[in-house]
This record gives sequence, C-alpha cells and structure tokens, in this order.
Amino acid sequence: MKALFIGGTGNISNACSRLALARGFDLSILSRGKRSRSDLTDATFITADINEARQIKEQLRGERFDVVVNFIAFSPAEVERDIQLFSENCDQYIFISSASAYQKPPSHPVITESTPLSNPYWDYSRNKIACEEVLMKAYREKGFPVTIVRPSHTYETVIPVAIGSWEDFTIIDRMRKGGTVIIHGDGTSLWTITHSQDFAKGFVGLMGNQQSIGHSFHITSDELLNWNQIYQAVAEAAGADLKAVHISSDFICEEADKIGQEWMRGNLMGDKANSAIFDNTKIKRLVPGYVATIPFREGIKRTVEWFDAHPDRIRIEDENNRLMDAVLTAYGC
Repeated sequence: MKALFIGGTGNISNACSRLALARGFDLSILSRGKRSRSDLTDATFITADINEARQIKEQLRGERFDVVVNFIAFSPAEVERDIQLFSENCDQYIFISSASAYQKPPSHPVITESTPLSNPYWDYSRNKIACEEVLMKAYREKGFPVTIVRPSHTYETVIPVAIGSWEDFTIIDRMRKGGTVIIHGDGTSLWTITHSQDFAKGFVGLMGNQQSIGHSFHITSDELLNWNQIYQAVAEAAGADLKAVHISSDFICEEADKIGQEWMRGNLMGDKANSAIFDNTKIKRLVPGYVATIPFREGIKRTVEWFDAHPDRIRIEDENNRLMDAVLTAYGC
C-alpha cells in the first residue's frame, strides 16, 4: 500500500511513520527537511514545502497514493489546497484534527465522536473545526475520501504538562533544580494522555480502511489520571521531588494575559481545565484489538531519557519560566 505523509517526522507522526514502515507500507514523507530522519531510513523523502502548491503538483505528477495524511494542516485554506491537490490521486485523505475541538466546557463527562464541536476559548481548536467542516462538505458534495482523526495530548518527544513545557525541557530542569511548578485547579480533574506509539497502532489501522471514509475518530489511552498524578509521574521521571502550588485556571490565565501569553487561556480554559474521558469504542470497532499499553508513568520516563540522551535536545524556554514565576509571584509565593 502506498502512502504519503505530509510532515511525518514530528511528535505524533514519527511513531506513525515507523509503524507504517514496519507493516510494509510504501511510505513517502513530504517535509522541508528540518528534522532528523535517522529512524526512517526505509521511507522515501520528498523535500518540499506543501504550501508551494505548484511545486508540489510538479513533484507528484503521475503519482497515485492509497493514503495521503496531512499532520500539519491548521487552517481551512490549507485543507482546501489539499482537496485541490489530492482529489484525483488518492483513495483516502486523513486529516489530523484535535480532541480540543470537542465542546468546551463539556455538557457530558464522557466524550464520543458525536460530542458537539465547539470551543469558544481557543482559536487553534476553532480552526480545526473549520477545517473539518470544509472537508466534510467536500465529502458530501464531491465524494472526497476524508477520514478525520482527533488526537488528545499525545506525547513521545514532548513533555505533556499543562504549564511549563512542551517541546522544551524547561519543567524537568526546573524540577531538578528544586523549583516550584504550578498545577491548575486542585489537580483532581481527570485527564487522558496517550503515548505516540499507542496512538500509531490505532492510526495505522485506519490507513486504507475504506469503512473509515466520511468518519471521525479519536484515538487515546483508556488510562485516566488526575493532574496531581501526572505531575508526580513527571517529577519521578525527572528524579526530583515535586514542589507544586495549586492555582485556579482563571487566575493563571489572567496573569498570563498581563505578560503577553494570551495563548494560555485557550490551553487551559479551552482544553486542560476540563476533564477529558474518551470512549474509544469506535476506533476499537474498526481496528480490532486496538489497546493502549504504555502507562504514563513508564512512557514519561522514556521521554525524559530521550531528552537526556542528547544534550542538543535539552532546551530551556525562558518564556515558560517567566510565566510560572509571574503567576507564582502574583499569587504570593
């Protein structure tokens, strides 16, 4: 089976690329060539910018793919471009949306694929919703073969905390130095974190699956943790004691606004301040045997070890420390 990944070397997509190759896919990865490819030597790399539509048409002339996946589309204009590029040369187009698109605040604690899409707090999520609407309109009116996948807080080469890190090492460095970190709310709301290798098992199972056309799926772990447990596991992986202060999400967002980090309001109020319990019945029905097997306590240890193994990966983000320090100071800590 022949597949094209647009952006196949990131936090989520790298694991999907590895598994697709292991399962015998003829995989091409279109990227701008900025990330390491050392573990994807069996893939064919196409170095190009997907935003240069004329260049892409020329490079892919005569090619046909069973599956095209776009991991890096964030706006309606980008998916409209993809509809034009791939309407005639793929049998399935998979769009990576986001579980943050689900209704916020949720009206029901358990999220299914039929949960309404609505997020008044985060433009990232609203753009993903708009992308889905464009794609489903193309499916209904023109038969465009779209499958929508909504990951939720998926990690392998990122630190999946709510405040203090993502692609950087800031919170691990802070913990190891004995610094105080922030847990939003009282830390007891429930959350779901999924290792990218587990996500990939469900995702690759959808590739080429004709029953998935016109449908949306989230793919998550069934492990439920509260934020206190999550931060404790991160501290253990860092080899540090957890020194945390609980502060309300509203207070954090207000202080973040004051220092120009308005994105925190979407990150918390539009996502992580809400409990997230996912019903994975639908993905398990189409991908029999799908189950997430990497518990967070084990997975985050692997992630910290991945960072520690190469000093060039250990990047401290001053803006993250600035945010935490500003909130703690305003809170009187």
